[in-house]
Amino acid sequence: MKLDHVSFASEPDGYRATAERISEQLGVVPYDGGVHPRFGTRNLIFPLAGGHYLEVVEALEHPAALSTPFGQAVRTRSELGGGWMGWCVSVDDLSEVETRLERKAVDGNRTPESGEELKWLQIGVKGLIADPQLPFFIKWSADSSQHPSSYKTNEDVSIDTLQIAGDRDRLRDWLGTDDAKPIPEIHIDWSAPHGAPGIMSVTFATERNGLVTI
Repeated sequence: MKLDHVSFASEPDGYRATAERISEQLGVVPYDGGVHPRFGTRNLIFPLAGGHYLEVVEALEHPAALSTPFGQAVRTRSELGGGWMGWCVSVDDLSEVETRLERKAVDGNRTPESGEELKWLQIGVKGLIADPQLPFFIKWSADSSQHPSSYKTNEDVSIDTLQIAGDRDRLRDWLGTDDAKPIPEIHIDWSAPHGAPGIMSVTFATERNGLVTI
Protein backbone atom coordinates (compact mmCIF):
# COMPACT_ATOMS: atom_id res chain seq x y z
CA MET A 1 0.00 0.00 0.00
CA LYS A 2 1.37 3.41 -0.94
CA LEU A 3 0.24 6.91 -1.69
CA ASP A 4 -0.82 7.18 -5.32
CA HIS A 5 -1.96 10.77 -5.73
CA VAL A 6 -3.65 13.79 -4.18
CA SER A 7 -6.68 15.52 -5.71
CA PHE A 8 -7.29 19.28 -5.81
CA ALA A 9 -10.74 20.39 -6.96
CA SER A 10 -10.96 23.26 -9.40
CA GLU A 11 -11.47 26.75 -8.02
CA PRO A 12 -14.19 29.06 -9.45
CA ASP A 13 -12.14 30.24 -12.44
CA GLY A 14 -11.62 26.72 -13.78
CA TYR A 15 -9.10 23.93 -13.63
CA ARG A 16 -6.55 25.51 -15.96
CA ALA A 17 -6.32 28.74 -13.96
CA THR A 18 -6.20 26.71 -10.74
CA ALA A 19 -3.39 24.58 -12.13
CA GLU A 20 -1.45 27.65 -13.26
CA ARG A 21 -1.35 28.98 -9.70
CA ILE A 22 -0.11 25.64 -8.39
CA SER A 23 2.44 25.45 -11.20
CA GLU A 24 3.88 28.83 -10.19
CA GLN A 25 4.38 27.60 -6.63
CA LEU A 26 5.83 24.19 -7.44
CA GLY A 27 7.73 24.96 -10.62
CA VAL A 28 6.10 22.01 -12.38
CA VAL A 29 4.20 22.24 -15.66
CA PRO A 30 1.15 19.97 -15.70
CA TYR A 31 0.00 17.92 -18.65
CA ASP A 32 -3.52 17.16 -19.88
CA GLY A 33 -4.77 14.06 -18.09
CA GLY A 34 -7.92 13.76 -20.18
CA VAL A 35 -11.59 13.20 -19.45
CA HIS A 36 -12.99 10.57 -17.08
CA PRO A 37 -16.01 9.56 -19.18
CA ARG A 38 -17.51 7.38 -16.44
CA PHE A 39 -17.31 10.15 -13.82
CA GLY A 40 -18.01 13.31 -15.81
CA THR A 41 -14.72 14.95 -14.83
CA ARG A 42 -11.38 15.91 -16.36
CA ASN A 43 -7.96 16.64 -14.92
CA LEU A 44 -4.51 18.12 -15.32
CA ILE A 45 -1.61 16.08 -13.94
CA PHE A 46 1.50 17.23 -12.08
CA PRO A 47 3.93 14.29 -12.17
CA LEU A 48 5.99 14.09 -8.97
CA ALA A 49 8.88 12.05 -7.64
CA GLY A 50 8.34 8.77 -5.83
CA GLY A 51 5.63 7.47 -8.15
CA HIS A 52 3.15 10.11 -6.93
CA TYR A 53 1.20 12.81 -8.71
CA LEU A 54 -1.09 15.75 -8.05
CA GLU A 55 -4.26 16.13 -10.09
CA VAL A 56 -6.32 19.27 -10.51
CA VAL A 57 -9.76 17.94 -11.34
CA GLU A 58 -12.90 19.63 -12.63
CA ALA A 59 -16.51 18.46 -12.99
CA LEU A 60 -18.02 18.74 -16.43
CA GLU A 61 -21.59 19.63 -17.36
CA HIS A 62 -22.35 15.95 -17.72
CA PRO A 63 -24.92 13.64 -16.08
CA ALA A 64 -22.14 11.43 -14.69
CA ALA A 65 -20.85 14.34 -12.61
CA LEU A 66 -24.18 14.31 -10.78
CA SER A 67 -24.76 10.55 -10.57
CA THR A 68 -21.35 9.06 -9.67
CA PRO A 69 -19.61 9.43 -6.29
CA PHE A 70 -16.39 10.77 -7.81
CA GLY A 71 -18.18 13.34 -9.94
CA GLN A 72 -20.29 14.37 -6.94
CA ALA A 73 -17.20 14.75 -4.74
CA VAL A 74 -15.45 16.96 -7.29
CA ARG A 75 -18.52 19.10 -7.99
CA THR A 76 -19.29 19.59 -4.30
CA ARG A 77 -15.74 20.65 -3.42
CA SER A 78 -15.57 23.05 -6.36
CA GLU A 79 -18.91 24.58 -5.41
CA LEU A 80 -17.41 25.30 -1.98
CA GLY A 81 -14.60 27.26 -3.65
CA GLY A 82 -12.27 24.42 -4.62
CA GLY A 83 -9.23 23.09 -2.82
CA TRP A 84 -8.04 19.76 -1.52
CA MET A 85 -10.68 17.15 -2.23
CA GLY A 86 -8.93 14.00 -1.13
CA TRP A 87 -6.11 11.52 -1.49
CA CYS A 88 -5.73 8.07 -2.96
CA VAL A 89 -3.67 5.00 -2.06
CA SER A 90 -2.74 2.25 -4.48
CA VAL A 91 -2.94 -1.44 -3.62
CA ASP A 92 -2.02 -4.61 -5.46
CA ASP A 93 -5.27 -6.39 -4.60
CA LEU A 94 -8.64 -4.73 -4.03
CA SER A 95 -10.50 -7.86 -2.98
CA GLU A 96 -9.78 -7.37 0.74
CA VAL A 97 -10.95 -3.75 0.50
CA GLU A 98 -14.11 -4.81 -1.33
CA THR A 99 -14.83 -7.32 1.43
CA ARG A 100 -14.36 -4.75 4.19
CA LEU A 101 -16.46 -2.09 2.45
CA GLU A 102 -19.05 -4.62 1.29
CA ARG A 103 -19.20 -3.37 -2.27
CA LYS A 104 -17.40 -3.80 -5.56
CA ALA A 105 -14.81 -1.50 -7.08
CA VAL A 106 -15.78 0.46 -10.17
CA ASP A 107 -13.94 0.86 -13.46
CA GLY A 108 -12.23 4.09 -14.41
CA ASN A 109 -10.50 5.17 -17.59
CA ARG A 110 -9.13 8.23 -19.32
CA THR A 111 -6.82 8.99 -22.23
CA PRO A 112 -4.15 11.61 -21.42
CA GLU A 113 -2.21 13.64 -23.94
CA SER A 114 0.24 10.72 -24.39
CA GLY A 115 -2.58 8.98 -26.28
CA GLU A 116 -2.28 5.76 -24.24
CA GLU A 117 -5.53 4.94 -22.44
CA LEU A 118 -5.24 4.40 -18.71
CA LYS A 119 -7.54 1.95 -16.92
CA TRP A 120 -8.03 1.21 -13.25
CA LEU A 121 -10.39 0.04 -10.54
CA GLN A 122 -11.28 2.32 -7.64
CA ILE A 123 -13.31 2.07 -4.47
CA GLY A 124 -13.92 4.19 -1.38
CA VAL A 125 -15.04 7.53 -2.78
CA LYS A 126 -18.31 7.23 -0.86
CA GLY A 127 -16.21 6.96 2.30
CA LEU A 128 -14.28 10.08 1.30
CA ILE A 129 -17.56 11.96 0.81
CA ALA A 130 -18.82 10.90 4.23
CA ASP A 131 -15.48 11.47 6.00
CA PRO A 132 -13.01 13.51 3.88
CA GLN A 133 -9.96 12.52 5.95
CA LEU A 134 -10.19 9.05 4.37
CA PRO A 135 -8.46 8.15 1.10
CA PHE A 136 -9.99 6.11 -1.66
CA PHE A 137 -8.25 3.08 -3.14
CA ILE A 138 -7.00 2.41 -6.66
CA LYS A 139 -5.56 -0.54 -8.55
CA TRP A 140 -4.09 0.25 -11.93
CA SER A 141 -4.87 -2.18 -14.73
CA ALA A 142 -2.11 -4.35 -16.15
CA ASP A 143 -3.22 -2.94 -19.51
CA SER A 144 -2.00 0.50 -18.38
CA SER A 145 1.71 0.36 -19.03
CA GLN A 146 2.42 3.89 -17.84
CA HIS A 147 1.57 5.32 -14.42
CA PRO A 148 0.57 9.02 -14.59
CA SER A 149 3.73 9.99 -12.67
CA SER A 150 6.00 8.42 -15.27
CA TYR A 151 4.82 10.48 -18.25
CA LYS A 152 6.93 13.64 -18.37
CA THR A 153 8.75 12.34 -15.29
CA ASN A 154 9.71 14.91 -12.68
CA GLU A 155 12.18 14.12 -9.88
CA ASP A 156 12.58 17.70 -8.61
CA VAL A 157 9.34 17.90 -6.61
CA SER A 158 8.01 15.35 -4.15
CA ILE A 159 5.21 15.11 -1.60
CA ASP A 160 6.62 15.56 1.88
CA THR A 161 3.65 15.90 4.25
CA LEU A 162 -0.12 15.68 4.27
CA GLN A 163 -1.69 17.75 7.05
CA ILE A 164 -4.99 16.10 7.91
CA ALA A 165 -7.71 17.03 10.35
CA GLY A 166 -9.14 13.82 11.68
CA ASP A 167 -8.24 10.71 13.64
CA ARG A 168 -5.29 8.47 12.86
CA ASP A 169 -7.03 5.43 14.41
CA ARG A 170 -9.99 5.98 12.09
CA LEU A 171 -7.57 6.06 9.17
CA ARG A 172 -5.85 2.83 10.26
CA ASP A 173 -9.23 1.14 10.58
CA TRP A 174 -10.20 2.33 7.09
CA LEU A 175 -6.91 1.08 5.65
CA GLY A 176 -7.29 -2.24 7.44
CA THR A 177 -3.96 -2.04 9.25
CA ASP A 178 -2.50 -1.53 12.71
CA ASP A 179 0.80 -0.19 11.35
CA ALA A 180 1.99 2.92 13.15
CA LYS A 181 2.99 4.40 9.77
CA PRO A 182 0.73 2.79 7.18
CA ILE A 183 1.92 5.04 4.32
CA PRO A 184 5.66 4.99 5.06
CA GLU A 185 6.97 7.11 2.19
CA ILE A 186 5.32 10.35 3.37
CA HIS A 187 4.62 12.17 6.61
CA ILE A 188 1.08 12.62 7.89
CA ASP A 189 0.67 15.56 10.26
CA TRP A 190 -2.36 15.23 12.53
CA SER A 191 -1.81 18.51 14.35
CA ALA A 192 -4.55 20.34 12.43
CA PRO A 193 -7.37 21.55 14.69
CA HIS A 194 -10.20 19.10 14.96
CA GLY A 195 -13.43 20.10 13.31
CA ALA A 196 -14.34 19.39 9.72
CA PRO A 197 -12.15 16.41 8.74
CA GLY A 198 -10.05 16.31 5.59
CA ILE A 199 -6.78 17.44 4.04
CA MET A 200 -5.86 20.88 5.32
CA SER A 201 -2.67 21.26 3.29
CA VAL A 202 0.01 19.38 1.39
CA THR A 203 3.70 20.24 1.72
CA PHE A 204 5.98 19.58 -1.24
CA ALA A 205 9.76 19.39 -1.24
CA THR A 206 11.03 21.32 -4.27
CA GLU A 207 14.50 21.83 -5.70
CA ARG A 208 13.73 25.44 -6.62
CA ASN A 209 11.75 26.79 -3.68
CA GLY A 210 12.44 24.40 -0.81
CA LEU A 211 9.36 23.31 1.13
CA VAL A 212 6.15 24.66 -0.39
CA THR A 213 2.81 24.27 1.38
CA ILE A 214 -0.44 24.50 -0.55
